[in-house]
Amino acid sequence: MKICVLSEINKSEKRVSLVPDSVNYLVKKRHEIFIVDGAGKEAGYPNEEYTNSGAKIISNHDVHKADICITISKPKTLNSFKDKQVLISVLGTRSDKKILKDINDKNITAFDMELIPRISRAQRMDVLSSQASIAGYKSALIIANELGIYLPMMMTAAGTIPPAKILILGAGVAGLQAIATARRLGALVSAFDIRLAAGEQIESLGATFIHPNKDVDAESETGYAKELEESEQIKQRKFLEGHLSNSDGVITTAAIPGKRAPILITNEMIKKMKPGSVIVDVVADSGGNVELNNSGETIIAHGVKIISPVDIQSKMSKVSSNLYSRNVTALIDLLTDNNGNILFDFEDEIINSTCVTNNGQSRNE
Repeated sequence: MKICVLSEINKSEKRVSLVPDSVNYLVKKRHEIFIVDGAGKEAGYPNEEYTNSGAKIISNHDVHKADICITISKPKTLNSFKDKQVLISVLGTRSDKKILKDINDKNITAFDMELIPRISRAQRMDVLSSQASIAGYKSALIIANELGIYLPMMMTAAGTIPPAKILILGAGVAGLQAIATARRLGALVSAFDIRLAAGEQIESLGATFIHPNKDVDAESETGYAKELEESEQIKQRKFLEGHLSNSDGVITTAAIPGKRAPILITNEMIKKMKPGSVIVDVVADSGGNVELNNSGETIIAHGVKIISPVDIQSKMSKVSSNLYSRNVTALIDLLTDNNGNILFDFEDEIINSTCVTNNGQSRNE
């Protein structure tokens, strides 16, 4: 099978979808690998490392030679694709139906890595989890860097400095990693999630679980959080006000797949926070949890610094590329047989869930 690694079109995107170690593995599996010139440079993988692993360097004009094209960001244009090519990417088809039409118009088959099901057999392919873990880790480092205080308790000759109080909103993969990292750095951590099951995970990491009403659970059948009614959201914000005003740093990670991120922190709530506090809005890409979120920017509002990073995983592009590469390689293994030939078994739950279009026909709408 001929597999091509595309270059990423977003300027803020520094990751690459396949790293040299994965290339070496796929070549041994009888695949022919093409890398668009310079595709791995920003992630720290020069062309030479790819050629040493058995790949061939090509230009953007030659991607039509491949059977499978892989990328991270969805392509802005599909003009260079040919009929019946296969595209593997994080397409975001739950929220962007236009991309489906564009794919169908080109008569290609597309797999959306965002739709990997949450089953044990699919864990090696779970892009959302692998990349969210990096986002949570990096957000804790950003907080530590931006706060003007120590995170751990410090004993000094001038007296004892208390630990920083960090609040994490949302305890999915990103939130749990943020908790673990902030705790390792010595902070006093509390965390909020609308899913009651998250409480045990939060407490196992040494943080305090906070929840307004332990009779109300908002976990969906897929394990993700469900969207709350507006009345419940208002109660939730009222509950969080006191915790926000008592925190030095806040990391927001709450997301609902396929929908805009819920607003957890309003302008009025920020007014009540301590001057010098820092908020890192990890889900700025999907609208943000902070009302004053300005995606990709850092602003000061009412004395509070609000950081809204985009492509936060790209700030650790080498490791995030490595993990994405492992995810996509595991999917390619599932899609191909021992001779390197492509095989679509739509009876397989993973293939059925992730294949959004097949030869110009939409699936699972």
